[in-house]
Amino acid sequence: MKYALGPLLYFWPQTDVEAFYQQAKDSTAEIIYLGETVCSKRREMKPAHWLAIAKELAAGGKQVVLSTMALLEAPSEVNIMKKYVDNGDFMIEANDVSAIQLAHQSKVPFVVGPAVNCYNAQTLKLFLDKGMVRWCMPVELSREWLQNVLTDCDTLGIRHQFETEVFSYGYLPLAYSARCFTARAEDRAKDDCETCCIKYPNGITVHSQESQKVFTLNGIQTQSGYCYNLINDQAGMDGLVDVIRLSPLGVDTLATVDQFRANRQGESRYPLEDGHHSNGYWHNLAGLTIQD
Repeated sequence: MKYALGPLLYFWPQTDVEAFYQQAKDSTAEIIYLGETVCSKRREMKPAHWLAIAKELAAGGKQVVLSTMALLEAPSEVNIMKKYVDNGDFMIEANDVSAIQLAHQSKVPFVVGPAVNCYNAQTLKLFLDKGMVRWCMPVELSREWLQNVLTDCDTLGIRHQFETEVFSYGYLPLAYSARCFTARAEDRAKDDCETCCIKYPNGITVHSQESQKVFTLNGIQTQSGYCYNLINDQAGMDGLVDVIRLSPLGVDTLATVDQFRANRQGESRYPLEDGHHSNGYWHNLAGLTIQD
């Protein structure tokens, strides 16, 4: 089992981003995803900055993957994506089917990210033929569903031709929209947002009328209100999962990687706080649920 730091989903100042990955270089995560996947207006980190960090991490022994945008709205965003695809050194994470096609054309190996609607073995075979080397399954799906899909992959003779990754920690990215919810929360127009999301390093929590944390707003991305946490479910991933993904929420996430690794066989039961954590989707239950 390998551990991965997923792409940073929030808008942090450049100095904070660089400091985080400087520490991530010494973390126990074997794989690190880099790049902006949510909003092209978040321009503090240019492609050249991400590539410089990528080369430094790779020199330190990490496997680096460059992540692409999940929702493309302009030709300029496609041009940025092409720069990532044609970087010459690193594989990419495709969070949109257009990135898969560009990677295929350039013969660049790619990871299919959780934003891509990939729900069956036939689709995996299609992506495999185009150059997929790893698949991170959509976040709302369960262990049972994963097991069934991989069984179907066995039938197709492709089960061991790619790695399987599962989003296992962080606020789940549930949906994307052309509208910016963070700007709306500040009564701003999207075109005049002044990248106000930089003020919310882990998004904005949305409560229901019953004071339940139901969502987290992150620009155009809607995330879960509870932090998804499969730290106690790793033993059940044996034979199914090759890579466990943790989504960065701050420097503390690097210590969380160590906690996950220490609990690889499930010897400890980490307390998951009701109203703050969930693991329901993995157990084929409602997303807000905790299954002990």
